Amino acid sequence: MKRILFVTLVFALLLSACGGAAKPSNPQVVLPVSAGNEFKVVLASNPSTGYHWEIVGDLDKSVVEFVSQDYKSASDPNAVGGGGVDTFVFKAVASGQTTITLGYYPPSNNPVEPERTEIFTVTVK
Repeated sequence: MKRILFVTLVFALLLSACGGAAKPSNPQVVLPVSAGNEFKVVLASNPSTGYHWEIVGDLDKSVVEFVSQDYKSASDPNAVGGGGVDTFVFKAVASGQTTITLGYYPPSNNPVEPERTEIFTVTVK
């Protein structure tokens, strides 16, 4: 419970510090997209501590394609623990429904499982 409260507090502070930064995406909401359009998945992130987001598993490339990933710091980019948001950009290729799974990995020199995962459902029309 303390961890959830702490994460919620840090998340709220991060959002207020971001000002005009993109609001994190809600994995509980289906992302409707038209074929040919790009769309974004935004997640709170803190790579200055070694944590990072990655796509987990394979994307259904017949429905969506990965375009890019960009991190924006909510504070001084050189401040350890500052945090910010990671924005993943995808392109809707053709009609269908698929999921995008993103994992938040802890710092490690060895292969590890993500500390948490977020699964986004995408419906392309």
